[in-house]
Amino acid sequence: MRATIKDVAKKAGVSIATVSRVFNNSPLVQEKTKAIVQEAARSFSYVPNPSARSLSTRRTETLGVLLPDLHGEFFSEVIRGMDQTARKHRYHLLISSSHNNKSEIAAALGVMRGRVDGLIIMSPNIDAHTLNTNLPSSLPLVLLNCSIEDNSFDTFNIDNFNGAREAVLHLIGHGHRRIAVIKGTEGNIDARERLRGYLSALESAGISRAPELEFEGMFTEISGYQAVEPILQLRPRPSAIFASNDSMAIGAMSALETFGVAVPDDLALAGFDDTPIARFVNPALTTVHVDISNLGVQAVERLLTSVKEEHPRGRTQIVLPTRLVARESCGCKMRPANDVRNPQEETASLSAE
Repeated sequence: MRATIKDVAKKAGVSIATVSRVFNNSPLVQEKTKAIVQEAARSFSYVPNPSARSLSTRRTETLGVLLPDLHGEFFSEVIRGMDQTARKHRYHLLISSSHNNKSEIAAALGVMRGRVDGLIIMSPNIDAHTLNTNLPSSLPLVLLNCSIEDNSFDTFNIDNFNGAREAVLHLIGHGHRRIAVIKGTEGNIDARERLRGYLSALESAGISRAPELEFEGMFTEISGYQAVEPILQLRPRPSAIFASNDSMAIGAMSALETFGVAVPDDLALAGFDDTPIARFVNPALTTVHVDISNLGVQAVERLLTSVKEEHPRGRTQIVLPTRLVARESCGCKMRPANDVRNPQEETASLSAE
């Protein structure tokens, strides 16, 4: 027979209310009492009933996460950071994917409403009207890389512009003047800002914009792969490619190998995000480092702060910095195959020749 909270209270010699306070992390319980209650619970293998706890605390101990996709290393790293942080605070995640469709976004928000204590949204197609229509104003909310120009929300954005600009300037520093770009998904704020950074780097180096060097992409490996053939058909052929994320860069690298084009000897390559696989492809990928997991960590930390605040403070708008990680795909000097250094060390020790 399954033990109840009454059994735990009786064995610990405390009231049922005290046991409840222990499992709700109340600061009113002394550490000695907490240890006695926890030991009693362990002896019964007792686990609190989530439904009962939510009724007593008026919280679900669940955070909602709405992402544009669940595929790829970027999203898995974001989720990893979120999950580790949520579990540290005894929260769970309810994750959904909207695929950037507005009707799907509205449906997902409807599902989340009433089931979560707070919500994190990453979507290029979200707007203030959709949020205000589908969510109660009292629900704590954090936006990641959303293009809403509204200071009434907590927001975290990646410094896409400066990251892309630095990567392209690095390629220019290698002597490249004709640099193709594989753009991200149309309408996506990351894609727009990374293209703007690419163009700014060209302008600062006195290189005129060449629309024929701008190729469509979808932030996927296959779109990077498919962009390579038309790039190679250009005359004169570009000597470098800046892919707007690592997935497309790795897809492009595979295509270049298929066509017998050596990286970086025949054509240099750079990406964006510094996903975990970037340093392990051959040649290792030059890219822009984003602390992806920490993006998830900070989003959850900020959301939980809002959940626990009785009197919400001012909103937070944070732009997360990026930095270039120079590896072999751009033409930087080789490092030993067994040298798996962290991005900071790579940034400091590798430079353009």
